[in-house]
Amino acid sequence: MNVRQVGRAFFADPATAAGTIIVITFLVLALFGPIIAPYSPTKQHSNAIRQPPSLNHLFGTDRLGRDLFSRVVYGARDILALAGGGTALAVVLGTLIGVSTTYLGGWIEELVFRLFDGILALPALLLALLLLGAVGPSRTGVLLVIVVVYTPIVARVVRSVVLSLKPRGFIEAARMRNERLSYILWRELLPLVAPTLAVEAALRFSYAIFLVASLGFLGIGVQPPNPDWGLMVLEARNEAVLAPWSLYVPATAIALLVIGVNLMAEGVRRALNT
Repeated sequence: MNVRQVGRAFFADPATAAGTIIVITFLVLALFGPIIAPYSPTKQHSNAIRQPPSLNHLFGTDRLGRDLFSRVVYGARDILALAGGGTALAVVLGTLIGVSTTYLGGWIEELVFRLFDGILALPALLLALLLLGAVGPSRTGVLLVIVVVYTPIVARVVRSVVLSLKPRGFIEAARMRNERLSYILWRELLPLVAPTLAVEAALRFSYAIFLVASLGFLGIGVQPPNPDWGLMVLEARNEAVLAPWSLYVPATAIALLVIGVNLMAEGVRRALNT
């Protein structure tokens, strides 16, 4: 299947197209936030505390008079950068470890995947608490959490594919030709792993978005006064009566982005399986 056919299959479903539009919208907000946002995300307006949505403040203001639209726009940059960067690192590391150790087999494979089983036995949030307790709440700490949580999952998915490919004739033929190990791993195996890996990467990205937001809500992720969406929900949890928009705006942003990425992931899976 060529690129044009994959693209046509990807956009054949209206839900996938809608999800793509949502994600692109948030990407534009993240890239051009300083141009789009009318105010500083941390500036407090003492004369505009808990203002409902209006022409001056499209999404209203919070308990400190900060413009919620500006905070959502700037928050998009953090959540996409952390979730995207962490997912990319996890996919790269998981692929390298999964392909190489599974092909080589033996005690190295056994040791690596028993270690990964131990990591996966811990709930993601509990593992995040342990890691952030050691390194402290920060952007770097959140990035580390995503990499540690999702690298074992990606590696196990890659391992399952490589195990099904190892007995194939083309691998044996490559060995008979005395091809280098690097050639077999990256020229023979990796292209066949890539379709499954693309779907897995999209799914991990959506989970990473939710994980970043969850850490912010627990107060152990990106720290104030940064406009983190999860942190915004945390700060507005007691404002549901006085200023409900300050709670609903960041919560809706999180939900829309996660839904958009999931719809895209489904489109990727369908397009590659067509």
